Amino acid sequence: MSLRLRVHLALFTVAVIYGSTYSIAKGLMPDLIGPSGFILARIGVAAVLFQIVQRFYVREKVRNRKDLMQLAIAAFFGVAMNMLFFFNGLSRTNELNASVLMLNAPVFVLIFSALILKTRVRPAQITGVILAGLGALLLIGGTKFNFSSETALGDLMVVVNAISFAFYLVYVKRLFSKYSVLTITSYIFMFGFLFVLPVGLPQLIEARFSAFNPWNWAGLGFVCIGTTFFAYFLNAWAVHKANPVLVGTYIYLQPLLATLIAQWLGRGVLSPERVIFAALICLGVYLTGKRTTTE
Repeated sequence: MSLRLRVHLALFTVAVIYGSTYSIAKGLMPDLIGPSGFILARIGVAAVLFQIVQRFYVREKVRNRKDLMQLAIAAFFGVAMNMLFFFNGLSRTNELNASVLMLNAPVFVLIFSALILKTRVRPAQITGVILAGLGALLLIGGTKFNFSSETALGDLMVVVNAISFAFYLVYVKRLFSKYSVLTITSYIFMFGFLFVLPVGLPQLIEARFSAFNPWNWAGLGFVCIGTTFFAYFLNAWAVHKANPVLVGTYIYLQPLLATLIAQWLGRGVLSPERVIFAALICLGVYLTGKRTTTE
């Protein structure tokens, strides 16, 4: 299997996991556990797993203070700020607004790639981002979103989340020339846990774990292990092997996968218009991903 195909397979898997996470997390928050407590739990579990796996397979240490500072910055934007602003923003706005605003992330990835990595942005990448973004916007019914004063704070938090995630994808790229993917992710989650601890601990203590049923525990396990540990590792590996712009563009696949899952569950209709919108997304991702992997 070629490297390019492996990168696309990894990113597709991440998109499937992320697309399944929101409905699972919604069943836990905020009735059983607050959003910040939920984030602390998932970061804590993932941090422990990354430490165990990293020490077993790599046993690599980061001793350079400058590198440690850069890893802390990556953790702040890619783990702490990213998760806290999204889930707390989602609780203050509606899902449609959040979905539309998250479509800004790949655009910011393009901007940060040019400014930080000095990457030459190819016309095909710009075209791909525009086409995929347009397809995703139409697919989720973006013409029906409604920004109001009631959702303004939540909308702003989701935008900050999109910017922070985009910055993380670009910023962390430079660290892969020095350390392995496992080492970087293990340190990022260790720092991320420390950043989120003061905010998330009170809600984690107040969580109603006694009210959890087996499905709730399974959902929490899926988010902690699948979404946070496994998906973050695959995402980091893809950033290491490909252009961050390609990684960011895969965000556009999430509404497409959500639509297909809804169709499979009998909760939605895959109309001819939606097929066209889906084709736009796939074409955009294809254009963005051409010649972006590095052997």
